[in-house]
Amino acid sequence: MALYGIADLHLSFSTDKPMDIYGPAWKNHTEVLKREWTEIVREEDTVIVAGDISWGLKLSEAMADLEWIDSLPGKKIMFKGNHDPWWSSVSKLNKISERMFFVQNTFYPYEDFAVCGTRGWLCPGSSDFKAHDEKIYAREQLRLRASLDAAKKAGYDNIIGVMHFPPTNEKKELSAFVDIFNEYGVGKVVYGHLHGETKKTVPDVFFGNTEFSLVSCDAVLCRPQRIL
Repeated sequence: MALYGIADLHLSFSTDKPMDIYGPAWKNHTEVLKREWTEIVREEDTVIVAGDISWGLKLSEAMADLEWIDSLPGKKIMFKGNHDPWWSSVSKLNKISERMFFVQNTFYPYEDFAVCGTRGWLCPGSSDFKAHDEKIYAREQLRLRASLDAAKKAGYDNIIGVMHFPPTNEKKELSAFVDIFNEYGVGKVVYGHLHGETKKTVPDVFFGNTEFSLVSCDAVLCRPQRIL
């Protein structure tokens, strides 16, 4: 069995949100994604999907996208992005399919590892960070700790971290998210959110003993990235 990661699928099978307006990397991206995914992922594998899953505003609008993901090989560990307003009751979401697990304030067990994480948010020092972002930034720290604490309480020492937002700002400065992952001894974190020119600002980077890897769909050419 193998563990993969990818973010920012930005599916829109039930909504009018074509992605090719954002550049050639997004042309026919669902076809490319399906081809790349089915080429490497087997039924016994697991794929982390790190946010910005569907353009649907309500769950009813996102269902076609979730069913499409469900039809792809492997189990899926789903995390929320900033463009996932359809994400509501986690208990309701986790009744959709036995092959998809939606994570919030908890963890997903993968062999000897716990997959932990949260959406994240803009970090202080970012060019767009404003006073009102402080509250969300603080709340996401609590959610990250809740996920990690749940894994530690269950006896897991090996942890794979997940965020949707990058763990730092464009100047690659330390953040509370970085400190928390280091505190809990997390060796690997995958994240998304960055596209186009912005994906060059914070690519793969080490903070302490933690490696942070960008897996947004256009950054990895729609190909899930092998983690374990």
